Amino acid sequence: MAKKILIVDDDKDLVQTLEAALRHNGYEVVKAYSGTEGLSVMLAEKPDLIILDVMMETDTAGFEIANQIRSSRSSSRYAEFKEIPIVMLTAINQVTNSRFSLDQNDSFLPGIKDFLTKPIKIEELLRVIAKYFK
Repeated sequence: MAKKILIVDDDKDLVQTLEAALRHNGYEVVKAYSGTEGLSVMLAEKPDLIILDVMMETDTAGFEIANQIRSSRSSSRYAEFKEIPIVMLTAINQVTNSRFSLDQNDSFLPGIKDFLTKPIKIEELLRVIAKYFK
């Protein structure tokens, strides 16, 4: 059975490109174009991994979504997804001209292991995704 990946990004062209590449490599793909929609799709589709943009409805929407998913509250409606791999994929470094490092922000994004910068090479994204499905 193919692993299901949820892409959450407001850039429809990018989503379409990623979807085609992931499907070509044997993954099932579901998509959402906002953080709010992403949470709804996640609940309905139960993906195995999430590719999450940072800047959508707000400049920090992706961070907020990731923190909701990682909530330590057992009453969270997203509790079953607490351990789902989240790959952050964003152009935040280009837009803000700041460097974002997971090493410096572990407490801000607990459980996020991969932070990739747009534009991304498909081969790099596939390599990162593959490590979660060994």
